[in-house]
Amino acid sequence: MTYAFDPELAPFAPRMAPIDYGDPETARATLRAVMAGQPAYQPRGPVSVTDRVIPGSVTVRLYQPERRYWPLPALVYPHWGGFVTGDLDTARTSSLRIADLLGVLVVSPDYRLAPEHPFPAGLDDCYAALEWTVDNAAELGVDPRRVGVGGLSAGGGLAAALALLARDRGGPPVRFQCLLFPELDDRMETVSARAFVDTPMLDRGNLALSWKHYLRGSGGAVSPYAAPARATDLSGLPPAFVTACEFDPLRDEGLSYAHRLIQAGVPTEVAHYPGTFHASIGVAHAAVSQRMVADQLDVLRRRLVG
Repeated sequence: MTYAFDPELAPFAPRMAPIDYGDPETARATLRAVMAGQPAYQPRGPVSVTDRVIPGSVTVRLYQPERRYWPLPALVYPHWGGFVTGDLDTARTSSLRIADLLGVLVVSPDYRLAPEHPFPAGLDDCYAALEWTVDNAAELGVDPRRVGVGGLSAGGGLAAALALLARDRGGPPVRFQCLLFPELDDRMETVSARAFVDTPMLDRGNLALSWKHYLRGSGGAVSPYAAPARATDLSGLPPAFVTACEFDPLRDEGLSYAHRLIQAGVPTEVAHYPGTFHASIGVAHAAVSQRMVADQLDVLRRRLVG
């Protein structure tokens, strides 16, 4: 297909082929190499970065900003990678930026990956990180009433699932959910999921592999905590920010989820970015990508920090 990409993104589209999830080990090595080649974010102020092992043998990376006020808000922030790839370094740039510019403690869990560890392993690890953050709020210098969840792509899907799980278990109160082009629906029946078979960064084929690995062994019964779009009741969830990229297989499931949140009475902000493709937020020089970053920071400042 021919796509009307944003002019600043178009030159990069041919070079940003999806990482093939057919071979998870090779895909992980490819992503590590890609991330290693990205320019490092340089914080404007002091941000300490430490790793902790929490109950459940989950490693979390803490991005602790210089204390500008007390106590701090916190954001549990699973990395992206289709539930199959990614590690603690994958979300480093975004986590550092949020901690540095907003004064938020970012908690990044190194959750178990599919297919070796299919659902619910990764979600369980992220939920352990959420519970630990709230339970240890005093030690961490965190306000337990201002703990949010967020993420990009699969990380956004995990964040949405965390909000559902915390609501249904009567678990830690989640202040806000920040879902950037989230992966939410294993059924892949939307217009965008059906049409975008050759788009940069993510296409229908790799999306299908992502869900195949993540749901391995689940049979036909898919939990809404695995695929939040399957949840029938979205009432009582925390306020949300949901974004979508125009030429992304995930576009329509994100927009649909946002509309359903609004219909359920959840205060929700929605942003759709014309001319963009999946994860084009990472093309740092493009004005539309800078706007995506600015929108994320702005909504976190208003909904979590303020």
